[in-house]
Amino acid sequence: MSYVSFIPKHSYQPRKGLEGPFAYPSGKVLYYDPKEGKYYDPTTDFYLEHEEASIFLNEIFDTLRKG
Repeated sequence: MSYVSFIPKHSYQPRKGLEGPFAYPSGKVLYYDPKEGKYYDPTTDFYLEHEEASIFLNEIFDTLRKG
């Protein structure tokens, strides 16, 4: 079994209370906040709506289908 890592080797570290960082093929890095039930974007300092987060989550599936 193999895997692909999209996480840049710098800048994004684990944050207390959040899961991640999760990096996506587009270069976007998100954290999941289990208390809020939403993904957090550290570059904008905002939570993403579910529709926005699903776009990034689908990037992974699209990449795996191509691979």
